[in-house]
Amino acid sequence: MNRLQQKFQDKRENLLTVYFTAGYPQLNDTATIIKELEASGVDIVEVGMPFSDPVADGPTIQKSNLQALQNGMSIKKLFEQLKEIKNEVSIPILLMGYINPMWKFGVEKFMAACNESGVSGLILPDIPLNEYIQDYHPLYEKYGLSNVFFITSQTSNERIKAYDEACTGFVYMVSSASTTGANKAVDEEKQVAYFNRVKDLELKNPRQIGFNIKDNASFNRACQYANGGIIGSAFIKKLGEEGGLKTKVGEFVKGIR
Repeated sequence: MNRLQQKFQDKRENLLTVYFTAGYPQLNDTATIIKELEASGVDIVEVGMPFSDPVADGPTIQKSNLQALQNGMSIKKLFEQLKEIKNEVSIPILLMGYINPMWKFGVEKFMAACNESGVSGLILPDIPLNEYIQDYHPLYEKYGLSNVFFITSQTSNERIKAYDEACTGFVYMVSSASTTGANKAVDEEKQVAYFNRVKDLELKNPRQIGFNIKDNASFNRACQYANGGIIGSAFIKKLGEEGGLKTKVGEFVKGIR
């Protein structure tokens, strides 16, 4: 059982997951941010792997990706940073991004590096379910990694159940049909119907709601329909503000809780 699975065994409600881009705002901030998120009471951390074409992300995360790459962040550097704090933190760490950097690094080499650096799981939304089952599942098992699948309001019940069956981490419920941090107007009636539909399926895996979760109100609303909420763009905006890194992390988490 990895740290993510243990977390869900120990806690089933009001889980706060925070995403940030590795190497942002400064190259060597990654470890400090993870430590401060844990100290502030965050349950799970998603570390974004910077990529030049993050198609599912809105302008805030796209900008942080570009800045991180300009800072010199790479997959190799990220693993080095995570390995240094492996024994200093106990918070579950997930790597989130796109499959291209993993292919370039070498798939099994990448999985092994995750295991060596204390990573609990991966969120790679551009791996199709059938490909995951056929090509990647054995490596996830070999290196003790959990996987996460995305669903949306357009995902059929049959497909959701298939994702749930193959999942070993949690089901990531995209709150609305948009990119991250989009702030688009949402049809609340349709959104609640979607949340309740998934809830009624009684999936075996925990569920977390992400995309456009940005403050105390939206986080609490997500927790009404799932095991927790995921915040990314709002936190990255906070990191980009003036002030000390530790203070910014603490203030942000306090505001969400």
